[in-house]
Order: sequence, then structure tokens, then C-alpha cells
Amino acid sequence: MSKFDKQDLPELKKQLADKREALRAFRFEGAGSRTRNVRAGRELRREIARLMTELRERELSTTK
Repeated sequence: MSKFDKQDLPELKKQLADKREALRAFRFEGAGSRTRNVRAGRELRREIARLMTELRERELSTTK
């Protein structure tokens, strides 16, 4: 059971958009200088993948 099970679809989509924007900002922030926390980018990518997986599972469960 994931932490996304209790959230509704629009809320998940909003979180996904927010995480993608945060990753974009992280990448551009690091382009000019050395980033201090390189693990933050990895964690953002993993959160995005988890959200996309949950959205896909819900999409597949409604088509059955």
C-alpha cells in the first residue's frame, strides 16, 4: 500500500506537475554552479516515477 492510495486523481496530477517543475528548477539551478545536494535530483525523479506508476495503475484498473 503506497502513500498515494488515499489521494484522488486531480491531486496526484497536481503533485506530479509540482515535482516535475521542482526537478526542472533543480536542473537549471545546478547548471551555473555546483549543486550541494545531488541526491535531491535522484529523489525527485523517484517521486515522479512513483506518481506516474500510481496514475498508470489507476488508468489500467478503470479500463478492465
